[in-house]
Amino acid sequence: MTIQMRVYVPPHPLIQHWLGIARDADTPPALFRSAMTELGRWLTYEACRDWLPVVETQVQTPLAECAATFVNPQVPMVVVPILRAGLALLEGALPVLPLASIYHIGMERNEETLEAKCYLNKLPDQFEPQTRVLLSDPMLATGGTIKMAMEELVKRGADPANIRIIAVVAAPPALQQLSQSYPSLNIYTACIDETLNEQGFIVPGLGDAGDRAFAT
Repeated sequence: MTIQMRVYVPPHPLIQHWLGIARDADTPPALFRSAMTELGRWLTYEACRDWLPVVETQVQTPLAECAATFVNPQVPMVVVPILRAGLALLEGALPVLPLASIYHIGMERNEETLEAKCYLNKLPDQFEPQTRVLLSDPMLATGGTIKMAMEELVKRGADPANIRIIAVVAAPPALQQLSQSYPSLNIYTACIDETLNEQGFIVPGLGDAGDRAFAT
């Protein structure tokens, strides 16, 4: 059976609402951060479907015993925001995954060559094979940054089938690169835009998410 990467664009009205606010060039930084937080929350919620490991047990209600399902605390949960812009989604993701550990990885892109470079890597030396990893990056544009982050995760034992990527906007070049390298990967994004400009920015996109989130 051929395994093919899956890209989900959840048809949720709140995701579309906050995407519209994030896209608007007149949205001030404080409201832009709120939009990113909400997008992080709802995209993480969608990404958790059929992904979180659970345990079945019994609980006693005030009236009777009944079956109950809980998230399995024995399976490690990890959130990895790609700095800087991935931090904007982190605040929304954490309430959905309150038991998750957080590891940071910093990437910057050369504005001339559009190639990514890692300047900070706080990933552990080794992940347990069953670890669930949520990787957050608002913009999947050329694919260089997200692919380098994936390489670092896989090198440390993370299983691509257990990794979920959340992004606000994605473009075909990044999706094509990821699909070729990691066919078992699952991506959750608010929208897939059509193209990139000469500077490697997604069009229509939402500009530089890091600059807009941190007012720089």
